[in-house]
Amino acid sequence: MFRRHGIRSLCFAALTAGAVGFSSLSSAEEVKIGFLVKQPEEPWFQTEWAFAEKAGKEHGFTVLKIAVPDGEKTLAAIDSLAANGAKGFVICPPDVALGPAIVAKAKLNDLKVMAVDDRFVDAKGEFMEEVPYLGMAAFEVGQKQGAAMAEEAKKRGWDWGETYAVVNTYNELDTGKRRTDGSVDALKKAGFPEDHILFTAQKTLDVPGSMDATNSALVKLPRGAKNLIIGGMNDNTVLGGVRATESAGFKAENVIGIGINGTDAIGELKKPNSGFFGSMLPSPHIEGYETARMMFEWVTTGKEPPKYTAMDEVTLITRENFQQELEKIGLWN
Repeated sequence: MFRRHGIRSLCFAALTAGAVGFSSLSSAEEVKIGFLVKQPEEPWFQTEWAFAEKAGKEHGFTVLKIAVPDGEKTLAAIDSLAANGAKGFVICPPDVALGPAIVAKAKLNDLKVMAVDDRFVDAKGEFMEEVPYLGMAAFEVGQKQGAAMAEEAKKRGWDWGETYAVVNTYNELDTGKRRTDGSVDALKKAGFPEDHILFTAQKTLDVPGSMDATNSALVKLPRGAKNLIIGGMNDNTVLGGVRATESAGFKAENVIGIGINGTDAIGELKKPNSGFFGSMLPSPHIEGYETARMMFEWVTTGKEPPKYTAMDEVTLITRENFQQELEKIGLWN
């Protein structure tokens, strides 16, 4: 009896030890998620990556960072993530129309996918609302941009009759259209004359592209145009517009340009005098951290992120406060 009981005890102990060992192995298994961005050289995406990694350190997972500047590299990156044991990925796609292909490739590799910054669209150009998305509340952020420009113009005592606005548009990108629509909405609500707003389409989303667009609008200004407001969907679209006003002979004190993003405006804000007044600084640190955390929670607990998480937290940074605000989120160096 004793011997049989002893054997049973040993077997139970062995099974228990095995279970404990298996549990430890499972809990120690490394969780990997991908974080794919279209322009890794941009400070915005570098900040998202940095805070995604911070989330990884705090919650116990590894972030695989991959640059995806085009469709081919995007689809190859998804295969690479699967081969490296990732369970899901966050992505800001190089082209939102890649949404269906990205989702199909993710399903093929049994990976969960979440979009950040730019939302996927389907073949009809409609948002793919089934894919979880976190990004700026574009229209609302644009409203804050327009309100800030109007407020600064009023502080300077500008006469609306002598003031015109040039808004550089890029309506091919829904996010861009919503931002400029929101900005114009706020200008109108501040009493800015609608017929003093000039819209000009950009061919490219960079400083040269916005310079060209603004130049084409400046020649349409009446002789009585003394002051200018320059708007656009991001910092570069406004920076190019400001450059165009400089070339056209407008003095810095007669120009108010306010961008969106903040991270691309640092060099300009370091200048003592410029028509580029400031930028609406969003929260790339929060977006990078939260999307990574949400994806980790999704792949480990099954809790799917909300279908749409809107971020409308922005801070107006100017020459007076930009260093302080950037230091707060680790963007100053």
